Amino acid sequence: MADNNNVNLPPGFRFCPTDEELVVHFLQRKASLLPYHPDIIPDLDLYPFDPWDLDGKAMAEGKKWYYYSRRTQNRITTNGYWKSLGCDEQIISSSSSKRVGVKKYYVFHIGEAPDEGVKTNWIMQEFRLSDGSSSSSSSGRSKRKGQSKTDFSKWVICRVFEHSCDNDDDGDDDNDGIELSCLDEVFLSLDDFDDVSFPN
Repeated sequence: MADNNNVNLPPGFRFCPTDEELVVHFLQRKASLLPYHPDIIPDLDLYPFDPWDLDGKAMAEGKKWYYYSRRTQNRITTNGYWKSLGCDEQIISSSSSKRVGVKKYYVFHIGEAPDEGVKTNWIMQEFRLSDGSSSSSSSGRSKRKGQSKTDFSKWVICRVFEHSCDNDDDGDDDNDGIELSCLDEVFLSLDDFDDVSFPN
């Protein structure tokens, strides 16, 4: 699906999935080649696009954009690159208490060289399946077909948004501000340590 405007969704539909729902109900089904409805999240090769160019290409909900992409080491776009914050957050199933996925954080920098880029407020949360999550239903098939497991275990689902310090709670429950958990705040603050020098 290239354009999510063509999907017939009921009036008042809002897409506000939790991390677990993104992994279990969307990413896991896609990796296992199982159908899901409605098919509202598009496949998108992220890296040619700057984050502000995602509107109209990715599934938009408020000021957040969702899409599937292939895992890759190349996170360079037209005007910059996505820099990893270096830490992964485990996603645990609420029903089985098992690890179902991993969330990794990236911050968008404008510029060409990693050392010379200018940090922006654009954040990407990249969700991937835990090792073995996608192979549980297709492990037998993938050995015979060879390509299935290798090909489809590399899918990720991305949530992109622009973090704003102005999103303080002003009592409006229907605002489009990004709600960050304590762990989100910790991971986002880790990038600030790049400029700190510690005594020997």
